[in-house]
Amino acid sequence: MFDYLIEYNPIHLALFGTIFTWLTTAAGAFLVFFFQRNNKKLLNMMLGFAAGVMLAASFWSLLDPAIAMAEDRGMIKWMPAVSGFILGAGFVMLIEKSLPLFYKRMMTDKATQTRSSWQRSFMLIFAITLHNIPEGLAIGVAFGALSANPDPALLAGAIALTIGIGIQNIPEGAAVSLPLRREGYSRLKAFNYGQLSGIVEPIAGVAGALLVIYISPILPFALAFAAGAMVYVVARELIPESQVGAEGDLATIGMILGFAVMMTLDVALG
Repeated sequence: MFDYLIEYNPIHLALFGTIFTWLTTAAGAFLVFFFQRNNKKLLNMMLGFAAGVMLAASFWSLLDPAIAMAEDRGMIKWMPAVSGFILGAGFVMLIEKSLPLFYKRMMTDKATQTRSSWQRSFMLIFAITLHNIPEGLAIGVAFGALSANPDPALLAGAIALTIGIGIQNIPEGAAVSLPLRREGYSRLKAFNYGQLSGIVEPIAGVAGALLVIYISPILPFALAFAAGAMVYVVARELIPESQVGAEGDLATIGMILGFAVMMTLDVALG
């Protein structure tokens, strides 16, 4: 099967892979049709699961390959991973820090200057949509690497990464649609916003594949960049949000399970 897939254009593979992850986001958002009201315990466990999957993917699918590629190319093996990781986290932080002016202008009640629950939901939606960009980029980079080295092991790793991100996109889609339902949106509108949070992945996936194909020396940096962006969002948004309320134990269990699932996928398929 891998030999057959390698014959495909890496850009097409990146597009197909990220369309899959978009559809799994939609599948998670579709859960809104099965809940009468927001289930905080389930939501927190799903967020914890997503955080665990992303943390495991950041190492086994991104940082570890970046270190190996740097060593193979005669670079200082830790330098691309460290610099790319810091730049990726810093990039997302910079975007986040640039939002307050827009946020205060568009989303804050001028009379009270307080954030409503709807506004908190908006920030969660933005965070999940934002981190879908490096996820799509990571998939694109993983498939794009096949243009320089059509190794079945690399293809297996790209597929493992795609499956892992697809799995963790299910709770992310639910993490968007369920809070919107809680805020009074219709199930259809909540579903639409949830699945739209994943539409950036095919765009970023194709961009990532093109980037690697035409500027292949940056591949180790690009992998580490995506890892840094993902870890930042996990630490800044997913873990804190999952620990709100009295369901912290469930969220922690979800994170451990998510990490174990992604680790298994990477090791078994890679």
